[in-house]
Formats: sequence, structure tokens, C-alpha cells
Amino acid sequence: MSEATLPSATTVGPVHLTVSNLDRSLPYYTETVGLDALEQDDTRALLGRDGRTLIGLVEEPDARPAPGTTGLYHFALLVPERVNLARWLAHAARDRVPLVGLSDHDVSEAIYLRDPDGHGIEIYADRPRERWEGKVDIRMTTLPLDVDSLLAELEDPAEADFDGLPAGTTMGHVHLKVADVPSAVAFYRDVLGLELTVALGRQAAFFAAGGYHHHVGANTWESADGPPPSRGSASLRHATIVVPMDGDRDAAVTRLRAADVAVDETPDGPAFADPSGNRLVLLVAHD
Repeated sequence: MSEATLPSATTVGPVHLTVSNLDRSLPYYTETVGLDALEQDDTRALLGRDGRTLIGLVEEPDARPAPGTTGLYHFALLVPERVNLARWLAHAARDRVPLVGLSDHDVSEAIYLRDPDGHGIEIYADRPRERWEGKVDIRMTTLPLDVDSLLAELEDPAEADFDGLPAGTTMGHVHLKVADVPSAVAFYRDVLGLELTVALGRQAAFFAAGGYHHHVGANTWESADGPPPSRGSASLRHATIVVPMDGDRDAAVTRLRAADVAVDETPDGPAFADPSGNRLVLLVAHD
């Protein structure tokens, strides 16, 4: 196991996606999910909160879902408080937002949905860090969400206002479909420098910096009864890893190149792909 590590302040930044119809996607992300449109033109849009970009969308009219390929499993928007998650769930119930899952992961509580192009979205709130820090491998699980307990955070769920995701919402993590979990571990832990927090054999692995439960997930779950995902989905244009300092980015690029990973200098930052073809960009927090 490599001693390479990313700084404890490393986080996940914006996730950039391909959509087939921007005019259809924008109302979904602003009205249903609750993000602000920060910038847009005829084929591109940036969405976020507090002026911070969380999602980038690029329209390609012929884009179609590509099941059985690597790419995005879901991106996860982290709200600051449990009551924020309750308010979002009340909005979803009142406005009949289709959901695909409601889960208690012990480290967090989560709501799952899909955008019009089938991109997976998680909206979640963390449980107190002292509950799980240093014990993620034995605490993180998947149980049904106690909806009644969550909605009890609100005085009257039917009347709870919803004017979008709250200030302080961040990109908590990104979960990727990979062709092979062992090669993902070798890449994200031993080359990029994230900590392996949970390993589920050849099915899934979770990685983080600074003792978090996970900033990156990698799984082959959709292929449990078939062949592993093939490389090639274009729905995920790139995810971003945000490090605190220029030197942290430069050290990571040096490790990547030493491991024969191709790194391209782009206007967004150094760009590279994991062994399954999932593209990532390194950003510095002050950029």
C-alpha cells in the first residue's frame, strides 16, 4: 500500500454531466432539486448555491443513457442539517417528486432520485461525526430511512416552505461505476492518495480524505448478475477533486505521471482518467 496521501482538507467539487435537452434539465435542477442557475447559454449551464458551482450541464441532443457502462452512479449533495433534509423530503412529497430510494446509512440519511436523463442524484445529511469517525468500516450500512422520524424535524411538513437547497449545500461525494474494484483501489488509494474507508470485496470500495466516510465510491453493483460494466459512458464528463494548495495538486500530478497515468493540462485543471475511464479534474480550493 502506497504512503501517498491527499491533504485532510481535500473535498469533492463540481460534477459535469452530458444531458440531451438543456431546456428540460434546467427546470428539474432548479425547481425540483433546488439549485440556482449561475450561468447558462444555449448549450451549457452551471448550477449551484451561494454562487458556488456544484453541477455543470452540457447539452448533446443525441445523448442517451448507457446502461452497463462505467460512469456516474450518482452524485451526492450534502445539506448542512437534518432539518434541511426533512424540508426537502416534505417538498418531494408535496410536489410528487419521483424518488428511487430512501436510505439510512448510519453515517448519513439519504434520499435518491434521477434526473430526466437518468443521472443518479443523492441528497443527504450526515449524522454527527463523533458517531462514525474512525468506525466507518463497521458503521456504514444501508437500512430503510425512518421517514416519520425525519419529518418530525418539521412543525408541519405539509406547510414547510421550500425555496431551494439551503445555503451551505456542498458536493459531498461522487459515486462511480467501475469495471473492476481492485484496480479502483490501486488507483484511488495507492496513486491518487485517498484513504480506503470501506471495502466490500469485488463489489464496491469507498475512499475519503481527512477521516470522512467517503468522498468517492466505486462499485460494480449494476453488474452483480452479469459481466462487469464496459468502459465508455459519456454521461459523466468529469468529476473534480479539490485540494487546498497548489503544491498538493502538483504532488498528485507527479504521482499520477509516475504511475503512467496520462494527465492533460486543461482550462479546468489537470485532467486524467481512472482505470475504468471515469474522468477527473484536480482543482485547487482558491481557483
